[in-house]
Amino acid sequence: MIASATMLTLITGFSQGNLAIANEQHNLIARNLIELQQSSERWILIDLSRQRLIAWEGNQPVYAVIVSTGKADTPTRTGVFKVYTKYETTRMTGPDYDVPDVPYTMYYDGGMAIHGAYWHNLFGTPVTHGCTNVAVNHAKWLFDWASVGTPVIVHN
Repeated sequence: MIASATMLTLITGFSQGNLAIANEQHNLIARNLIELQQSSERWILIDLSRQRLIAWEGNQPVYAVIVSTGKADTPTRTGVFKVYTKYETTRMTGPDYDVPDVPYTMYYDGGMAIHGAYWHNLFGTPVTHGCTNVAVNHAKWLFDWASVGTPVIVHN
């Protein structure tokens, strides 16, 4: 008979410690969703499994769009964040990319941002280095609607 902790790791891919962290993050996301839906605050929900972004005002969805998030080897991190800076255009660089004039960029998690993407039309498919790509016209709407401090919740 396999010990229960080993069985848990085999079935879920998580050790007990990692599963506890995953559950803690899930609970944090759930608590924040409830609090935001009971407020009148503007907030953004990114659903990685459905490749959707929904802008909310309290418990009312006000805008929804198909997005592209991080691919398997560069995933978009789940969690509760806030927009901490906005740029109408910016340059984004990484080990294997250098993209000038990225429009309507809102950073919310280190180097991760919601921004317009003029270089692909693969919305609905995870293809990014971790950012949330939106068609440029939708990125403009979101940029105009959201402020620095707007909560961003990313979940699976």
